[in-house]
Amino acid sequence: MNAPWKPGAGGRDPFAAFICDETALDTLRPVVIEMGWQPEKCAKGGLRNAVQSLSVSASPNILMVDLSESGDPLNDINALAEVCEPGTVVVAIGQVNDVRLYRDLLASGIHDYLLKPLSAGQLRDALTHAQAVFAAPKASDPDAAKRHISTAVVGTRGGVGASTLATSLAWLFSADHKLPTALLDLDVHFGTGALALDLEPGRGLTDAIDNPSRIDGLFIERAMIRANDNLAILSAEAPINSPLMTDGSAFVQLEEEFRHAFEMTVIDLPRNMLINFPHLLADVNVVVLATEMTLASARDTIRILSWLKTNAAHAQPLIVANKVQAGIAEISKADFEASIERKIDFTVPYDLKAAANAAKLGQTFADANRASKASTAIRQLAESVIGASDEDAGDSPAGKKSLLGSFDFKSLLAKKDKAAARADA
Repeated sequence: MNAPWKPGAGGRDPFAAFICDETALDTLRPVVIEMGWQPEKCAKGGLRNAVQSLSVSASPNILMVDLSESGDPLNDINALAEVCEPGTVVVAIGQVNDVRLYRDLLASGIHDYLLKPLSAGQLRDALTHAQAVFAAPKASDPDAAKRHISTAVVGTRGGVGASTLATSLAWLFSADHKLPTALLDLDVHFGTGALALDLEPGRGLTDAIDNPSRIDGLFIERAMIRANDNLAILSAEAPINSPLMTDGSAFVQLEEEFRHAFEMTVIDLPRNMLINFPHLLADVNVVVLATEMTLASARDTIRILSWLKTNAAHAQPLIVANKVQAGIAEISKADFEASIERKIDFTVPYDLKAAANAAKLGQTFADANRASKASTAIRQLAESVIGASDEDAGDSPAGKKSLLGSFDFKSLLAKKDKAAARADA
């Protein structure tokens, strides 16, 4: 409904309203006449009447609907979405003054929510703002040539902070750089994408997995949860007694729709998904590989870099050492870089206090801690991703050793044992 899709072809009415009571209708009709629309398009009846009418007729450009008689506004709005054409801007009115309801309605795609009793000035401002939506540039406008950058964030181990980086990058792209951004959290059972933004994940992702044939621009418009004006997310908290039953086609279709609707895509990609669905990286431009300074993480960095070279050579890998504590690392930076045979691109210092602050505020790490050194590193990472070209990344040092041969386990283990002996002494 309220999304950056072009309105349909000609023949649609500019405005229609379905209002429950005569008092509100009497206030609305003069404003509608003033806007140059037909007052006959203001009909008696609420949301149910709107659904019945629009199921057999074209949607207007701007739709005003009364929720006063609705027992479950959010579910009823979903029913309305089933019959509304893409591009329809919906303004809801109601009697419930509740901030949570207001946020949930906006997240579901409603353009605005007005409280009764209505005033002429309030209606005029809302309708004028709704009209402005059609004058604004459309993100999916085929005439507006733009580059799309798809970024996958992969953690070498669990707990290295890949999800923290993914949500922070998505927020920075959308809020600081004002780029229309999609965040796709593919940890279907335990994802934290919505949680990091203090949002309910909704059923969009699970519905896409269950019904891949339904995925199109309209599905994206309805299923994604809006985090800010430029950021929409698709996340899930699927029941942990339901295994992931998919061939991955739904994820590929989602990525394709994102390329048409957004300028940036950020995919929080658990490492096991590389094994199960390697085709997910077919059109990814940048792979942010989050790692930590440990023996196991160094080993898995080598393995994943080797996998990327074979299966996604077109993608530019960026190595991010996350949660780095000076003087406490299991492996030194020099040894780590020697083992993986390339430099670490970005180092994000460990900041427990900042992480706790972000969780308490219900904000991404980068948004909640703008002055921290860790956020500065993440902002630099975001700028590097935006500047990434679509060319194949061929400038990483490539050795001729075997995968295991490139990793000097004995040397690193010996250093680790010496450090432990010194600590015991």
